[in-house]
Amino acid sequence: MWENILLGFATAMTVENLMYCFIGVFLGTFIGVLPGLGSLAAISMLLPMSFYLEPTTALILLAGIYYGGEYGGSIASILLNLPGTPSAAVTCLDGNPMAKQGRAGVALFVTAIASFVGGSVGVVALMGFGPSIAQLGLSFGPADYFALMLLGLVAAVTVGGGSLVKGLIMVVLGLLLGTAGTDVTSGEFRYTFGFLELRDGVSLVAIAMGLFGIAEVVSSVREAGTRKITEKVTMRSMMPTRTDMRRTVGPMARGSSIGGFLGALPGAGTVIAAFLAYATEIRVAKDKTRFGKGAVEGVAAPESANNAAAQTAFIPTLTIGIPGSATMSIMLGALMIHGITPGPLLVTDHPTIFWGLIASFWIGNLFLLVLNIPLIGLWVKVLQFPYKYIYPVVIALICIGVFSMRTSVFDVGLVVIFGGLGYLLQRTGYSAAPLILGFVLGPMLEENLRRAMLMARGDAMRMVSDPVTGSILGLSAAMLIWAIYGGVRNVIRSRQVKDIPPGET
Repeated sequence: MWENILLGFATAMTVENLMYCFIGVFLGTFIGVLPGLGSLAAISMLLPMSFYLEPTTALILLAGIYYGGEYGGSIASILLNLPGTPSAAVTCLDGNPMAKQGRAGVALFVTAIASFVGGSVGVVALMGFGPSIAQLGLSFGPADYFALMLLGLVAAVTVGGGSLVKGLIMVVLGLLLGTAGTDVTSGEFRYTFGFLELRDGVSLVAIAMGLFGIAEVVSSVREAGTRKITEKVTMRSMMPTRTDMRRTVGPMARGSSIGGFLGALPGAGTVIAAFLAYATEIRVAKDKTRFGKGAVEGVAAPESANNAAAQTAFIPTLTIGIPGSATMSIMLGALMIHGITPGPLLVTDHPTIFWGLIASFWIGNLFLLVLNIPLIGLWVKVLQFPYKYIYPVVIALICIGVFSMRTSVFDVGLVVIFGGLGYLLQRTGYSAAPLILGFVLGPMLEENLRRAMLMARGDAMRMVSDPVTGSILGLSAAMLIWAIYGGVRNVIRSRQVKDIPPGET
């Protein structure tokens, strides 16, 4: 264990890896600060940068962008009441009231500390459980992997709390897009519609940048300039009182534990972790009326939770090759583009990548803590800069990045198409996250199903009868049935409420 940790730090602390780790957390924070973008959009936009780097360096860069974006999203939440990331929406509830009370500096300082604590707990969990899960994954066969991937897709649709029907539609659409290209088994072209550019499939970069880059920019243009920063943030104003620090210790511990656990579950992620951590603090608090009015616990708990979840989200992605979120799907795609197959063998066959990445998490979180406290003034100035100048540059960089991948104008056109699709999905209440999950997992799902059916000689019941495979498939079915039951129950209740005559209870 200790030999692996030392190997990881030796890998992460090379000059090149340290530099790209710094660049990653800085760019991630910068883009996370901009309202409406966040870590997912940041990774999508900067993904082409990683393809010209060594695999370990590329992953360190992308991971830094990811958790840097999670931290940056909280800054706009506190100062403007505009969440930079979905998970930062919880921080708005008490962070912005603190800012209105003249305590924006304290809220930002607590955010930095909580993010570091949560990230550290997540790294410890990743070190402790990652290799064990990978070792367990070595005993899995194709049928087990098919069942696990199916469970990941079902969880992404059902656990998130959105519309089940809309989630299923998005997953199916992602699976269909993933089938385009060359059939691995027969070598024939599928769903290319005569476009030779689609013979290698739809570009992951084009989809990600369109759905999460262009769409987010377009949707946030109107909203970004509606609020102005009036609070002054100085180094002196950032110092919390003893009471503040005493009140944050417990919430940080509880939030880190909740985030560390939920982050490793497919479909849960940072958003649910942040909300659950906040709800837990309300439940255990003696004075519940303080929440929503500037309670420092309401900042510490969700921030530690979402950063812990951001780290442990790598556990299923790296060890068994199943991403639990859209961001992890893009990370998984980046690994595969570099010719590395994620899964149990990653830990044994590529120890420098696995342990080097984990060690970089410590370094990256330390960078965030040391740098962002004195850089708060810079991020305030970024938020004051006119967005009408920033967003066109972002769109131009997206198009340049996509074109540079395969020097294909066709891919640029795909970005525009998926950008328009992503914007329409947002306006109609559809989440693009299940789509990207279906797109990344689709080919692997198909491949493992084919292999499993070949091994079972076409008898599907042999798969179901296996104890492990059958249990996982049963869990997927139970989650789906429970979600359908909950949806039907909500519809019945809403109709009953509508049928009550006015004035009656």
